[in-house]
Amino acid sequence: MADLNRVDSSTRRNFLNQAGRIFPSLFFVPSLFQLYNNQNSTNRIIVNAHLWVYASKFPPNWDCTPNIEAVFSDLSYAGIQGVELMEANLRHDNSVETLKTLVEKYNLKVSGSSYGVGRNMWNKSEHNEILEDVKLVINRLAPLNAKTFGISVGHPNRLKTEQELDDQADILQKIRNVCDDYGIEANLHNHTYEVENDMHDLKGTLARIPDYKLGPDLNWLIRGGIDPAEFIRTYGKQIVYLHIRDQYSDGVWTEYVGQGDTNFVDIAKALKEVDFKGMAAIELAFPNNFEPQFPLKEDWKKSLEFVRKTFDF
Repeated sequence: MADLNRVDSSTRRNFLNQAGRIFPSLFFVPSLFQLYNNQNSTNRIIVNAHLWVYASKFPPNWDCTPNIEAVFSDLSYAGIQGVELMEANLRHDNSVETLKTLVEKYNLKVSGSSYGVGRNMWNKSEHNEILEDVKLVINRLAPLNAKTFGISVGHPNRLKTEQELDDQADILQKIRNVCDDYGIEANLHNHTYEVENDMHDLKGTLARIPDYKLGPDLNWLIRGGIDPAEFIRTYGKQIVYLHIRDQYSDGVWTEYVGQGDTNFVDIAKALKEVDFKGMAAIELAFPNNFEPQFPLKEDWKKSLEFVRKTFDF
C-alpha cells in the first residue's frame, strides 16, 4: 500500500504502526486463479475488494462485522468478484456461518484475509500469541474456500535490527506452514514501512526467505518512494496478489480508482511483461472527514470499470 504524515491519512497510519518452500518454478502456475474461479471459460484476472473503507469506521479494532452485509451488498451490486476480509471479521464464534450465508445470498466469494492489526512479527515475545491467533483465523477462513492470506509484519517506528529480522522471518515461516496446511497462500502485504529506507524491511525478509510470495499494495509503494511498475518488473514472479488504490498528485486519496494521477498505464504494462496471473483487490480509503460524492456501491462500480479497462483484467 511517500509521506504518510498527512492529516487525511493519519487514521490509517496509526493503524498500520500498531499493527509483512522453495518457489516451485520460474513461472507462476495459475492454480490459485483456477481454484478460485469456477468459471474457467474466462482468462480474466479476478478483481476483489478489500473492505478497509468500511472497517475504517470502526476504530480501534477495525471490525466492520456489524456492517458486513452492506459490504457484500455493495460489492455484489458493483460486479466485484470477491471480498478480502480482515482478521477481526473471523474472530467471532459465528463468523463462518454468517459469512457462508452472505456468500450464498450475494454470490460473492471470499478471496482471503489481510492480517496484522496490532501484531509485531519482529518481536519474538509475541510469537506464540500470534501463531495461535493465526491458527484460529485460518481455521475459519478455510471453510470459506479462501485462497490468500496477506500479512503485515508490524513496525517499531525505527529500522529493525538483524536479530529482529531473523525473528520476523521465523514467525513468517511458521505462518506459511499453517497456511499451506489449509491450501491458503501466505503473502507479504506491504505498507510504507516495509519499503522505505531502500526497502530495508522487505529486503531483510526476502534475504532470509527469498521465495515468500508477495501481495503488494501499489499505492503504499508509491507513498514509500518506490515505483510500482519497477517493483513489479523486479519481483513479478513472486506476486500473487495486488492492492489497487488511487491518489491525486498531492497524495490525497481519490473517491474511486481512475480519478487520480497514478500512472496505471505503466503499471498495467509491467504486469503484462511479467505475465501476472494472480488476483487483484481494489481498496478504497477516504481522507479524514471526507464526504463522498457517490454511494459506496457506485464508487466500487466505477473503480471496477476503470480497472477492467485499464489493466485488461
